[in-house]
Amino acid sequence: MARRPGAPAAYGEDFSFINPLVKYLLFFFNMLFWVISMVMVGVGVYARLMKHAEAALASLAVDPAILLIVVGILMFLLTFCGCIGSLRENICLLQTFSLCLTIVFLLQLAAGVLGFVFSDKARGKVNEIINNAIVHYRDDLDLQNLIDFGQKKPVFLEHLLLPGSMVCRSSKPETGLKELTAECVKQNIYTTFSCCGGISYKDWSQNMYFNCSEDNPSRERCSVPYSCCLPTPNQAVINTMCGQGMQALDYLEASKVIYTNGCIDRLVNWIHSNLFLLGGVALGLAIPQLVGILLSMILVNQIKDQIKLQLYNQQHRADPWY
Repeated sequence: MARRPGAPAAYGEDFSFINPLVKYLLFFFNMLFWVISMVMVGVGVYARLMKHAEAALASLAVDPAILLIVVGILMFLLTFCGCIGSLRENICLLQTFSLCLTIVFLLQLAAGVLGFVFSDKARGKVNEIINNAIVHYRDDLDLQNLIDFGQKKPVFLEHLLLPGSMVCRSSKPETGLKELTAECVKQNIYTTFSCCGGISYKDWSQNMYFNCSEDNPSRERCSVPYSCCLPTPNQAVINTMCGQGMQALDYLEASKVIYTNGCIDRLVNWIHSNLFLLGGVALGLAIPQLVGILLSMILVNQIKDQIKLQLYNQQHRADPWY
């Protein structure tokens, strides 16, 4: 049968505009993060249930478990749209996934730009968060461990073993970097953020247990957490009472036992010294989001083309010139 002039080229019955590689790549991409989101929610719920009810409610705004649950649920809903949308070739779900992922990406980008432009306000907000965490230090075990980890956060020795700035010495002058690193590990000497509190170690007076007021009956009055203490080489057992009464001392005397500088200044200095690392992390977070947006838009366009083809075939199936 002759074809009508100007008619589109014929496609076989099995032809499809939808590329299986794009479809299943997007599906498994979302499936991976879907599983991760369920793990995050599970860990957050478990951590929340294991806490004492009253203590958990007291620090609800700064509870890491709540943050984990919220992020996990949002990621679960988002990846659900991507998973089911790609598997069922549903345009509505795919567009929802693409739109939400684009909004998340733009919000992260805006937060980074605003944090850089309004660095003073961002610093004030961080200080507010840290002070709030200090107030609830004893109320939440997870928060307590997080603060202690931040104040005693280990820094990779390879970045610190430079001429003139060695954190430990070897008896052999010819000792190389790897050997020196191994010897440092054996000596249990670690370099940390070396900080205590937000602005200074006296910020811990905001906590009801560490408060220096005369009417405070706590045995930890005028103290600071053990994570503020200077490291002791070859210490087998951690002295958790090393910060006893440190707030009552001046900076010079306290600096012999604890870190007196606040963590905000240390954090700012660390950020300025690791801009390339932070840029790499930001790029690593942005690439999966951009890949997800790109794949979803490609698949949506392919599904639309497939729908147009099916409609065209249905309309011209009875055409004798088709």
